[in-house]
Amino acid sequence: MNIGFISLGCAKNLVDSEMMLKILETAGCKIVSDPNDADAIIINTCGFIEPAKQEAIDTIKEMKTYGKKLIVTGCYAYRYKAKLLKEMPFIDRVITLADYPKIHLILEEVFKDYHLKFQPLKYENRLLTGSVFTPYVKISEGCNNNCTYCAIPLIRGKFRSRAFEDIVLECKKLVANGAIELNLISQDTTRYGSDLNKEGKSLLPELLRELSKIENVKMLRILYLYPDEITDELIQEVKTNDLVANYFDIPIQHISSKVLKRMNRRGDEAFLRGLLNKIKTEIPDSIIRTTYIVGFPGETEEDFELLYNFTEEFEFDRLGVFAYSKEEDTASYDFVEQLDEETKTERLDKIMKLQKKISRKRNRALKNTIHNTIVESYDPDSKFYYGRSYAFAPDDIDGMIVFQSKKELLMGEMVKVLIKSTFEYDLIGDAIEE
Repeated sequence: MNIGFISLGCAKNLVDSEMMLKILETAGCKIVSDPNDADAIIINTCGFIEPAKQEAIDTIKEMKTYGKKLIVTGCYAYRYKAKLLKEMPFIDRVITLADYPKIHLILEEVFKDYHLKFQPLKYENRLLTGSVFTPYVKISEGCNNNCTYCAIPLIRGKFRSRAFEDIVLECKKLVANGAIELNLISQDTTRYGSDLNKEGKSLLPELLRELSKIENVKMLRILYLYPDEITDELIQEVKTNDLVANYFDIPIQHISSKVLKRMNRRGDEAFLRGLLNKIKTEIPDSIIRTTYIVGFPGETEEDFELLYNFTEEFEFDRLGVFAYSKEEDTASYDFVEQLDEETKTERLDKIMKLQKKISRKRNRALKNTIHNTIVESYDPDSKFYYGRSYAFAPDDIDGMIVFQSKKELLMGEMVKVLIKSTFEYDLIGDAIEE
């Protein structure tokens, strides 16, 4: 049986997709990229904010045109199962997140091909869709933070850490299969392990130390760090552990104390400034990536100007900006002082225009510097290689290092690249022969 598979949304959803793909492959299914060749198409959806929800709907409608068996799963399927079944009766099955522990049994029931032998969903069994050299490792599920704008706890439930030993075993298997960079992800990575011990202490530093012992690991990266859970111990672990990338992905969402309080974010302007300055003082070459939400209900012009001026002052290495999305069943849905879409768009555009200038400036400062770079792909037409140093996460947000080499390079190889020129987000250079 031929299966087409579409994965939407974040890297955490991608890990779920990779586990499902392995179930299908192990069962005897063939994964195909052309929907015309598929007997069935599975869409793993995102339902976080309005643009993601619209993408899910558009993708489902597009795949319907191929006339194949259609299965919808993921966050949107969990959140809007009844709506899907009512408005899109052509969908053959909606599989929610709550169904994942028995998804192998559901697939058996849907396909009714008893030559196929479906196995349970397991983290250690994944069909990697990205680079085998730089996989994601999901270390926990769910979130307890209850930010007033966020639907994640409604979709993914309460925070739950994976067993320490299971993560280590999965990472060893990934490295044995060629991984050299492990990217640790979850909805709240900094909280990892706090539900596994009586003290409620994060075990993330301990996990980093244990993963550093795996032979042939060259880089560990941690993504999605909640600000007030970044401990001095974690900062020191990043600082002193040569294998941990000096990379802090910290979504602060805003800098106005008033807006942060309405968002139910812990920590105010003074706290965030102190944390960010501490990281830069302790680890001067650290990369700090963040995200903002602009246009949150009640965000005044004064609040926005504070955020704008802070952006200009601090000069984040990486910055993503979202316009506030009014999501059903979240606390902020019923907040008064909702802003109009035009205002939200204007504020987003103004911040991003500023950030482009900052990115160009910071990248220009990297001219004539040398970066240890993982080789990820090669374009035979342009004869350029594409790769990343510790300063670039693998999620297509940060940009790339684009370079040429006099000798042929292997994918997954680490090389030194001298930066010759720069753009807003990408660096251009040449490999240095050692």
